[in-house]
Amino acid sequence: MKRYIILLQLIWLSISGWAWHGKVAIENQKMTILLTAEEGQTLHCNFIYEGDTINGIAIPTFGTDNPTTPIALQIGYSNGDQNTELAVSNYRCEQQERATTHIFSLSDKLRHSQVDIFYKTYHHSDIVETWTLIKNNGTEPITLNRFDSACLPLPEGEAWLTQLNGTWANEGNITEERLTNGIKTIFNTDGARNAQTSEPSIMLTFGNKPSEHNGLTIGATLCWSGNYELRLHSIDNKYHTLFAGINPLASHYVLRAGEQITTPSLAFTISNEGKGGVSRTFHLWAREEKKIYRGWKTGDILLNSWEGVYFDITEKKIIEMITDISNMGGELIVMDDGWFGNDYQRTNDAALGDWEVDKKKLPNGLSALIRAAHKRGIGFGIWIEPEAINTKSRLYQQHPEWVLQSRNSKTNYGRGGTQLLLDLTNPEVRQFIIDVITRLLTRYPDIAYIKWDANVSLLNYGSIYLPPEKQSNLYVDYHLGLVQVLKTIRERFPNVIIQDCASGGGRANYGLLPFFDEYWLSDNNDALQRLKIQYGASLFFPANAMATHIGSSPDHTTGRKLPIKFRTDVAMNGRMGLELQPKTMTKEEKQQVKRSIRDYKQLRETIQTGELYRLITPYDGQNIISTMYVGKGGNAVLLVYKTSDDEETLSVRLPLSGLIAERSYTFEEKNVNIKNSQSLLDGTTISGANLMEEGVDILLEGSYDSKVYLLK
Repeated sequence: MKRYIILLQLIWLSISGWAWHGKVAIENQKMTILLTAEEGQTLHCNFIYEGDTINGIAIPTFGTDNPTTPIALQIGYSNGDQNTELAVSNYRCEQQERATTHIFSLSDKLRHSQVDIFYKTYHHSDIVETWTLIKNNGTEPITLNRFDSACLPLPEGEAWLTQLNGTWANEGNITEERLTNGIKTIFNTDGARNAQTSEPSIMLTFGNKPSEHNGLTIGATLCWSGNYELRLHSIDNKYHTLFAGINPLASHYVLRAGEQITTPSLAFTISNEGKGGVSRTFHLWAREEKKIYRGWKTGDILLNSWEGVYFDITEKKIIEMITDISNMGGELIVMDDGWFGNDYQRTNDAALGDWEVDKKKLPNGLSALIRAAHKRGIGFGIWIEPEAINTKSRLYQQHPEWVLQSRNSKTNYGRGGTQLLLDLTNPEVRQFIIDVITRLLTRYPDIAYIKWDANVSLLNYGSIYLPPEKQSNLYVDYHLGLVQVLKTIRERFPNVIIQDCASGGGRANYGLLPFFDEYWLSDNNDALQRLKIQYGASLFFPANAMATHIGSSPDHTTGRKLPIKFRTDVAMNGRMGLELQPKTMTKEEKQQVKRSIRDYKQLRETIQTGELYRLITPYDGQNIISTMYVGKGGNAVLLVYKTSDDEETLSVRLPLSGLIAERSYTFEEKNVNIKNSQSLLDGTTISGANLMEEGVDILLEGSYDSKVYLLK
């Protein structure tokens, strides 16, 4: 594998008057990073690629750097000055158990502002994170009009952008386009759910069009849950720079004297193995460094009640579902929305904020359901949306000042015309949320799982808590407050599984996933749509972070009818679960699901923690999609799907990836269709070299046929 080098060399004269000349090496297996600074000047970044040097300023500032190019930092001072002139003043290196962090301090002596630039490399994964810390060392407030986390110069020449976008029930779509002159901007201004439209993660391919398996590719993701902006600046169609950070729209951040802010990190990597190589690097980093809370752990097979009963929860119905999922081999039941509220019953969009059990629906409380689950050998979980409130709630009547609102504008409402966001900039509100969850998990210590939802945008720009001069801090401080809440909950309840849900995949970001075990990809459970959604998610997130459920037929979102075998096989690409009403399933469906659960348990470790190879993608136009997982122990799982509804038989020669050439692999078909016998490939032994060089013939027969093989 080629070694690609980002060169950053540091030479400066310290402000104390003595000179220090040297180099700072920032290294991992794929990159060596060094920075340059002339005496009294700002920090420069040189990207060295195959003999070419691409030079850029580490954090270009307004007023002192090239006025014809974008900037990463603009500070407004109390005297009206907008210019910032940074020069390197210090460097230090911090060694952690699993990483090394290099910190470059830059100061503007006349204006008393300081910017620390961080570069963090990990010992066990080829990711670099970079971010800034901005301090106001003066006596007057300053305003950060733009405060990007990173400015990254990119390889020269033809460049292609891969980005993720979508909407509710249609997340994770891929758009690929060549970068041309000007600025390409990817952004989100939802306020609460920053992956609801475009996602803060991109890939850049150089020299040729994007490929799964080869080509120089950079992947980058902003580890932030709030409004963001990624800008790609291209000159002469070949000089490219990536700027990444918090979206400055209505977010001019005020720092009083002595205050500081740390910007979110931009995590990036480089690979000559195309998009697949970038994905595998991010997956390893996420598991190894607990950028998902689950780390290397696998998740349980669960039944979520939402599409089974919606708001119509009763003790009888939930106990029936507990019995059904237990009989099918499942391991957990999650009671979704509709279990709470007394003054205002949760039969529709009401009662958010009143987190007490509905005595009419559940007369024996949560304890009866937990006992029923444990009696049948499964865990119990619950849904909660703690950041939101309904005007039809006791909490709103007691604390109307706790919601985000503008003093001088009309109030905008979310779902049902009653939903608002609580003001997480307010420490009282943060403590209320912490206390709600603490009471719930202390009173019911056997709750094993929480589905944490977020279903409303930040619709009302205003905070009664924040002072007038800091109203523009709202978009940022909301998410800093949310992180404080999540940190506290994790410290108190480290063993509870928590799912990140936001109207589906609205919070698919590494700003929050360090506190969550998994995230809910989409409210759309149509298996055919899910193949595209799961593909998009897999670009940056590992399989054990992805909640993938077996839905109903016809599907509740699209109305499409799909065979149960196809639906179960699609749900194997992640933490498999169910999202349906078992008592409406046919005998055949129950048998197939029971078989899929039994077999998935044998495949779970390889799928959820193995290296992913996307062999044929939903965008290849072949009416076939195939993914493959290679586990640490050498076993592999191959999944193949026919995506058309015709009865025509399809045969595909499929070259595999990631195997050991010197080993032989025996195919064992799993989750065999209960109507059919095992395929001819079952029991066949082929060398790893042949499987990767020549491929294997896969036969798909009939409408939406699918195959799952364990390669032993």
